[in-house]
Amino acid sequence: MRHLLFILGIVIVGAAALAPAIAYIGLDPLPGDFAINQGNLHVAVPVTYSLCASMGLGLFYYFMKR
Repeated sequence: MRHLLFILGIVIVGAAALAPAIAYIGLDPLPGDFAINQGNLHVAVPVTYSLCASMGLGLFYYFMKR
């Protein structure tokens, strides 16, 4: 259970860190991303992009390690 919470925390922190970069680039949200629209406020948390970036970096490190 602690391991799952740790991974979930990393995904949330990664998504929050990646959000400004995704907003600057102007990429559309993917399915699985959280979007909050309330009046003037629009917040998109790119969970799917962060998972893809994490998997890509993990594979990169795996192949560089070999």
